[in-house]
Amino acid sequence: MIQKTNEEWLEQLGEKSYRVLREKGTERPFTGAYDKNWEAGDYVCKGCGELLFTSDTKFDAGCGWPSFYESADKSKVIEKRDTSHGMIRVEVLCANCEGHLGHVFTDGYGTPTGLRYCINSASLGFKKK
Repeated sequence: MIQKTNEEWLEQLGEKSYRVLREKGTERPFTGAYDKNWEAGDYVCKGCGELLFTSDTKFDAGCGWPSFYESADKSKVIEKRDTSHGMIRVEVLCANCEGHLGHVFTDGYGTPTGLRYCINSASLGFKKK
């Protein structure tokens, strides 16, 4: 796992991405850079560059955040029970740097997996194919 001080993370990520990746924040819906991005490419962790999702599994869930029905590699994401804010959800973290990415839900109707990985754009980078 990547280890950095909070100051090092903040300098690397900037305030918005730091708040999401390191403090488990959430960007406002429909404001992220990748919500409406439909270009072919790979979505990587903004904290460490690890490949997390591909454009092949991205779909329009209408929720205001980039949504994917599966990760590029199950070993690259950690799913963890989240009981914050009076809800029971499944948090999604980067397995390499443990950055908070978003949550995964079982309401991905019409997708091959039935899942919706609801991911903050601020936690991602994009490598266009």
